[in-house]
Amino acid sequence: MTFDFWYLVWPVLIIGFLVVSLRVLREYERGVVFTLGRFWKVKGPGLLIIVPGIQQMVTVDLRTVVLDVPTQDVISRDNVSVKVNAVVYFRVIDPQRAIIDVQEYLAATSQLAQTTLRAVLGKHELDEMLAEREKLNADIQQVLDVQTDAWGIKVSNVEIKHVDLDESMVRAIARQAEAERERRAKVINAEGELQASEKLVLAAQTLARDPGAMQLRYLEALATIASDKSSTIVFPLPIDLIREWSKPRG
Repeated sequence: MTFDFWYLVWPVLIIGFLVVSLRVLREYERGVVFTLGRFWKVKGPGLLIIVPGIQQMVTVDLRTVVLDVPTQDVISRDNVSVKVNAVVYFRVIDPQRAIIDVQEYLAATSQLAQTTLRAVLGKHELDEMLAEREKLNADIQQVLDVQTDAWGIKVSNVEIKHVDLDESMVRAIARQAEAERERRAKVINAEGELQASEKLVLAAQTLARDPGAMQLRYLEALATIASDKSSTIVFPLPIDLIREWSKPRG
């Protein structure tokens, strides 16, 4: 009877052992395996056998992680307080270092992204934050990538999503933009007046050199005014014009 008992138990034990020790990793997963607490190797993807009680495995996802950086209070170089949030794209390229060299690499990367965002943006003025986001994104990405390299992490991209100002600063920027538009309008108007005056000087010089041209211009002005019949206008005739008409013909 004892023999029959073990004959039935052994298959159950073997099947249970295999069920407990078998692991299946997907294509984007890797397993960091420890044997008696010491790092052994990185395995996967596919079917793995882990010895229960002797080996432990930590699964690492190699896909790109989209990390939302919470809104940060940033003081720009010109002492303007703004609220900025961003998104960071990164992935694990070395599972061994991501598990062994840092505790909770996801949380560590999030905290580092927050401090780096404040540090980098604090070196720039408000106008640069609003107008040069591509450059700021590249600067933050480069700093993060260098610092997370020791954790086996690659930061591929950083995007600043929003730069929020308080209401008083928004009104100040609107007034500044309006003043700039007025300044440009005055400059354009002054340039137009300058060009017009230069043309008038040239026209006056041309007419002064040719009295006949002056008379024709005078007559043209009279014809233009005469077309308006709403009022009566009296013009004195120039002496030169009278003299021309009073000359004997023939």
